[in-house]
Amino acid sequence: MSDDVRLKICGLTAPEHVRAAVEAGAGYVGFVFFPKSPRHLQLQTAADLAQLVPAGVAKVALVVNATDEDLDRIVSTVPLDMLQLHGKESPDRVAEIRERFGLPVMKAIGIAEAEDLTAIDLYSEVADQLLVDAKPPRNSELPGGNGLAFDWRLLAGRKYWQRPWMLAGGLTPDNVAEAVRMTGARQVDVSSGVESAPGVKDVGLISAFAAALK
Repeated sequence: MSDDVRLKICGLTAPEHVRAAVEAGAGYVGFVFFPKSPRHLQLQTAADLAQLVPAGVAKVALVVNATDEDLDRIVSTVPLDMLQLHGKESPDRVAEIRERFGLPVMKAIGIAEAEDLTAIDLYSEVADQLLVDAKPPRNSELPGGNGLAFDWRLLAGRKYWQRPWMLAGGLTPDNVAEAVRMTGARQVDVSSGVESAPGVKDVGLISAFAAALK
């Protein structure tokens, strides 16, 4: 895979898919802790999967409006390198989690129109990284992983924010190269775009997605 674009594969649930992500050159693997998601993991399952991840690949926990108690259980059971906050966490809450748990924090920001971009500057002051994702449909129970893209033209020429950022939302092996070209993203995140069914990763699609970034 190109050294220029780092890949995160999120919502991994099985050993063979963790191995496929690592073999594809992913720099990050994501585990979901959100019961409404088809990718939700029990803590011990996540801990077992994390043991398969070699050094140098960041293990990321995706949580949604998690309490301190939730996070305590997760970080004490699963060896992690980063927390991804995918709910409605305020900047103060992001800063609080970062300080309390001593892990880098990635904050997801939903984008549908130009005015949504203002949140990026706001969260840049408190998060270590930003995940720029498509805003979920109004009635969706899932804050991400919906397979939706936003208008990538909104990000054109905006690649120099204060923090490293990652492009997400509706990316597939067929469109990721164009998404990178249009946005200047140096990191991309995929979940549903490499699945054969909700929550079921596909080894072939993982390989094809990584190949599209070469």
